[in-house]
Parts: sequence; structure tokens; C-alpha cells
Amino acid sequence: MSKYLGSIPRRSLLAGAAGLGLMGGVFSNIRVASAQTMTGPPPEVDRLAVRVVTDSYLHAFEPSAQVGDVAVQRAVSNVALQKPLPRSLLSEWGLSLHLESQRGAETRQMLVDFGFTAATINNNLELLGIDPAKFDAMILSHGHYDHFGGMVGFLAAHGKKLKPGLPFYLGGEECFCSREAGPANAPVSFGALDRKVIADSGVRVMFAERPSTLVDHGFTTGSIPLVSFEKPAQPTRMRVGLQSEGMGCAPEGLSPEKRTLTVVTDDFQHEQATCFNVKGKGLVVMTSCGHRGIVNSVRGAIKVSGISKIHAIMGGFHLMPMPLEYVRSTVLALKEFNPDHLIPMHCTGSTFYDIARQEMPGRVLLSSTGTRFVFGA
Repeated sequence: MSKYLGSIPRRSLLAGAAGLGLMGGVFSNIRVASAQTMTGPPPEVDRLAVRVVTDSYLHAFEPSAQVGDVAVQRAVSNVALQKPLPRSLLSEWGLSLHLESQRGAETRQMLVDFGFTAATINNNLELLGIDPAKFDAMILSHGHYDHFGGMVGFLAAHGKKLKPGLPFYLGGEECFCSREAGPANAPVSFGALDRKVIADSGVRVMFAERPSTLVDHGFTTGSIPLVSFEKPAQPTRMRVGLQSEGMGCAPEGLSPEKRTLTVVTDDFQHEQATCFNVKGKGLVVMTSCGHRGIVNSVRGAIKVSGISKIHAIMGGFHLMPMPLEYVRSTVLALKEFNPDHLIPMHCTGSTFYDIARQEMPGRVLLSSTGTRFVFGA
């Protein structure tokens, strides 16, 4: 296998993992637990603020605005002009979101994904005034490098500040599989999560393979059923098995049909969407890439929550590489949900943006690194 794609100055971060294996809830050297399964109605919050920590675009001069009942708060590019040398928010091919929910006097803060590089997420967290010590949970949407690449450097910089035993929600053992892209006869490494760094950070790994609550404020869809015309978009390949240096996935933790294989075309069975039920508004559904399909993701959120009112759909919809008619079909399918707002990000692509604005005028909001979207009171 090629060198771990996420290498930073190694120091002791990528030392070899001990005790590879699976027994008693220990996958490699990480002890995992199941997240709390959501068995009834989802939690309800009064307010949800979603800050785009990292996105693929920065629109430096886009003004803040009130769009219907959503406050769109922009962060200017040079947010630290008082420093000797102005520093700018950074954008890259990746996504990271900071969530702050409120119910009465109670608040929760969560981080969804880590973007592509530690330099970007650490820079932007500082400039945006986001304190990791206040996080109540972290979530990884799926095991692609543009969503976990910044994790090792983030934990190196902030791991000691995190609350002890901070819940870290993942969609299952598949998140840890090393991945490759490109032609099968000339594969290119797409990285792997570092098990040892996660174990050493002291976070509590929670597998949310089924619909699960997120620290009593939000919920995940769990694995998203394929129920529409959508198919897994641009699949990478998973390499099954544990490797040295704390990388790879334990076959025993995968679905039975994948355990005995060496390389598996990725169907993103481990991908999950993050959702909130905002009082008086409906569901806010967030997909980081939507490889399982954005329509499938929204249908999954409706099914597990029992709530059909969609307030906002936001995140990466992974439509940039898809044909025009496929994108158009997706827009029309989303239109049937009658969402109040659509907020495409990251891998969605301009074709979707253009068609969606035509089909749902006034509902499509422009995302930008640093922007904060506030839903509810």
C-alpha cells in the first residue's frame, strides 16, 4: 500500500498500532460503541446555526442578508485585519460544518467533517472564533479524504482541548477502510482514517449504522436506503483488511458479503446524513457529499423521523460529474419535497445551481466558506 495520504510531520502520530483484531467491541486499538438508536420522534430544537468552516468556494464580497426566515451571515475574507499581516479564510476541495443548536437555555455544538487539510480547518476555526473545547460531538459523514483529511492535524492541534470522551459518530467500520481511485490497474491512494490517532485522542467512537440521536439535539439517518432513481455516485474502491500503522478496516466489522473480499467497489453503505428538527419549521437535512443520492438522503430522513416538512436541504449533492438530465431529474425530485431552502455546497456543481434557481426561484441560497445560516428563532 502507498504511504498514508494524510501524513503530516509524523513525530509519534503515526506510530504502529498494537493489538490488531476484533473482539469485545475493540476494532484494532479503538473501542467502539453503538450510538443511541432513535426509536421515536426525533428531538426538537428551537434554533440551529450552521457555519461553513470549509467549502470549495469563498465569495468575499457577498453581503449578509435575511432570506425569508433564514439569517445568512457572511464572514468577510480578511477577518483578521487587525493582525500585522492580514489572514484570510481558506477554501479547498472539501467540506466542514460547525453546528450550534439551541433548545431553551440548552445549547449543543458539533463539528461535521474536517475538510481536506489541517492547515485550512485550523486556520478557519481560529479566524471564525470557533472553540473546539466547546464541542459536544463530532461527526464524520463518510470515509472520503476530502472530508477527513484535516482530522489528524486537527486532533494534533486541538485534541487535548476536547471534552473527555467526546462522542465521535461514524457510519460504521467501513469508514476505516483504505480507499483508492483511478484505473484498477493503476490505483491512486485516497487515504485512510488513522485509527491510532483517533484512539490516542480520547474521543468515544460511536457507530451510527442505524438512525441515531446526536447528543439529544439532532439525529443521523444511519445507512441511507437506495429507493429512488439515484445510484452511488463516482464510487471509489475500498480495500478490505487491517494494515500496519493503524490503518484499514477489520473485515469482521463489515457486512457479510464484503468480509471475504479484498477490494470492493464502494457503495457508501456507511454514509449518513445529519438532521435537525427545528420547531415550527421542519427538518434541516445535511449531506456532506450525498454519494447515496440527495433524494435518497431526504427520503431517508423523512422515513426515520416521521416528519415530511422539509425546511432546508444543504451540503454536497455530488452532482458535478453527472449528466444534465440526471441533474434535472434530481432538481425536480427535490422540488416535490417543497423545501423552503436549498443550500448546495462542495461537489454539487453549477448545473444544479442554475436549474434549481429556475425551478425554485428565491429558495436557493449561495454557500461560501465562513457563511453562517441560522434557522429558527
